[in-house]
Amino acid sequence: MEKFQAAMVLGAVGDALGYRKGRWESCTSGRQIQEELATLGGLEKLRLDADNWPLSDSVLMHMTTAAALITDYWSLEDLYRELVRVYVEAMVSLQGRAPDPATTEGCAHLKPHNFLLAWHTPFNEKGSGFGAATKAMCVGMRYWQPGRLETLVEVSIEAGRMTHNHPTGFLGSMTTALFASYAIQGKPPVTWGRDLMKVIPKAEEYCRKTIRHMAEYQENWFYFEAKWQFYLEERGIEEEGQNKALFPDRYDAEETDKMYKRWSSEGRPGRRGHDAPMIAYDALLAAGSDWTELCRRAVFHGGAGEATGLIAGCLYGLLYGISQVPSGLYQDLDRRQRLEELGAALHKASSAEKCTEK
Repeated sequence: MEKFQAAMVLGAVGDALGYRKGRWESCTSGRQIQEELATLGGLEKLRLDADNWPLSDSVLMHMTTAAALITDYWSLEDLYRELVRVYVEAMVSLQGRAPDPATTEGCAHLKPHNFLLAWHTPFNEKGSGFGAATKAMCVGMRYWQPGRLETLVEVSIEAGRMTHNHPTGFLGSMTTALFASYAIQGKPPVTWGRDLMKVIPKAEEYCRKTIRHMAEYQENWFYFEAKWQFYLEERGIEEEGQNKALFPDRYDAEETDKMYKRWSSEGRPGRRGHDAPMIAYDALLAAGSDWTELCRRAVFHGGAGEATGLIAGCLYGLLYGISQVPSGLYQDLDRRQRLEELGAALHKASSAEKCTEK
């Protein structure tokens, strides 16, 4: 249970650090951010609180998703109706936090009073952003058992395309859910990327089964797979037996920004559903259990550091817990108690399901 709580809390820590009340979220230089961090005394000296280090809209959507997942639903359709309800309600609390435009637009198309079609939203050419990926780690925490893979795929896709109905968007949500389940299962992180490539066909199969927007999906599907294949080859971990990721000798802030830009689709790293999980994953591979190194790579770069920080922090918590993280980063964190409650409830729900299955 402690790791589930650590995941929810450290995801929020990563988000708050990358966001910095909008200041670092909009900075395009990792070097500048790291220099500003040094003037603040480094990570050890920071004290995160609600006034100076608020959470961004991404964490609130992750918490909202988690809240729906711990309700007592009878079927997945009931869960989707609950997600629709809480997403529409969440739009009010996101005001003033510069919410992701695709999330706002997607929620406007949700139909909480339509029993059959509540979660059916139109295909969105602009729905490829990170907002689906950053809210789905809790899906992997709820359905982490290997035997629940099909449920994980279905729920992460449906939750993702409620707001980001574009393959780059909802495959991002499937990726972060999948990686969270792998972390809980104890799979070595170096295998996660190539295992993802084996699950993508299951996602396509599920989308075909639901016969919604397949023509539009097929036009955009290849991009996500191609980007991940390119990444795995670059790190030398695309095949079984390749169990050490290859990193350049010189990998300072400027080199990191250059590398991340190559993976991005518009020169702004972490803005999309393919590269936000990719940057978080890459940072985990490089940093191991070193929290400071993880933050340097996943949070303090010239891209969407709040998104990549949220994903990386959550996965780190599932792998390593909270013991190696400076306490000033989470003691007075905005909504910490609620985050811990959600982590404990997700653990209880996933454990209860395990017992029932047995």
